[in-house]
Amino acid sequence: MKYAGIVLRNTQNALSSVDYAPVFDALLSGGIMADEIVLLAYNAPAKVSAALLRLSTECDGVFLVCAPVLMASARDAVSVACEGKFTEEYLLETDDCLFAVLPEGTRGREIAEHEVVPRIDRRRHRTYAHVVVRTCTAPAGALRDAMQKAAEAGGGRLSLHATEEDGCGRIEVIYDQETPKMTVDEVVRILASELKEYVYALEDVSLAARLIDVLKLHRLHISTAESFTAGGVGRAIVQVPGASAVFYEGINAYDNDAKKARLGVNEYTLMSKGAVSDEVAFEMAAGLLKEGHCDVAVATTGLAGPDADGTSKPVGLCYLAVGTREKVRVFRFQLAGDREQVTRTAINYALFLAYKEIS
Repeated sequence: MKYAGIVLRNTQNALSSVDYAPVFDALLSGGIMADEIVLLAYNAPAKVSAALLRLSTECDGVFLVCAPVLMASARDAVSVACEGKFTEEYLLETDDCLFAVLPEGTRGREIAEHEVVPRIDRRRHRTYAHVVVRTCTAPAGALRDAMQKAAEAGGGRLSLHATEEDGCGRIEVIYDQETPKMTVDEVVRILASELKEYVYALEDVSLAARLIDVLKLHRLHISTAESFTAGGVGRAIVQVPGASAVFYEGINAYDNDAKKARLGVNEYTLMSKGAVSDEVAFEMAAGLLKEGHCDVAVATTGLAGPDADGTSKPVGLCYLAVGTREKVRVFRFQLAGDREQVTRTAINYALFLAYKEIS
């Protein structure tokens, strides 16, 4: 079966974009892969109509994604192209093709998952399921090798879909009801084994949520001291429901005086090694633990950019310290990307290191 997508965007504004990836990712999780995705201007109705007419004769399903404000116009275009009427809010079904007009982003993903995929399953008389493996800090080469071995073990009976964002990876194993469970289990086992140093969950759960689960399991409390991640580590933790049971405090100590007063960082360390250093990260974490209110401490210091703050150290350099009352370890990373990307990646790395420390 063949499927295609049409994305309506505003070409009058070169900076505008349509968040269509969540919709097509949800379809993919249901075993629906778009063979073609066409990007068209919303104010070019003739081109939209031509694309709908062509795809409706070639495909079993056509999915049109747009901003919510364009939904009514998009439905009208579909109705004209297929000479039918919408009897449901998002779906128009003919004998030959299923049309779906979906809003962009999270809402579109939900509709695709709960309404479009089940309807497609009924039309093709086949259902799909998926298993998700979540990773963090995994090198590209390790991911590539693991995916290749897993694909070989699958023998063409299933498909693998991998995405990566800010250091966190998501590998989806997609299979239909005719795929032997033994095959699926072996593929997941290979991925978990090959990437064991980097796997934090065999389910689709956020890194912060997984960290909180482990903290609760061991009845531990965590505190954070952040010098370049702008409170992002603490913020990621407290956004998870129930975080108050395990999160003690978060300190944003950007100024050196704050590091000394709030965390007990030694002035000599700051002067001799600099704020962005292994030693300062260590003392920041140790300062949290010294107070005795937390069992796990996370500290971050680094250079997010756009410049090096008058030092000779490279932008993207960061030191992440994670410790318990028994020991504190510091990890050095050289991260790539702009200021926002460096910060987001460092936040994820810090969460992952904390998870690894206590799991």
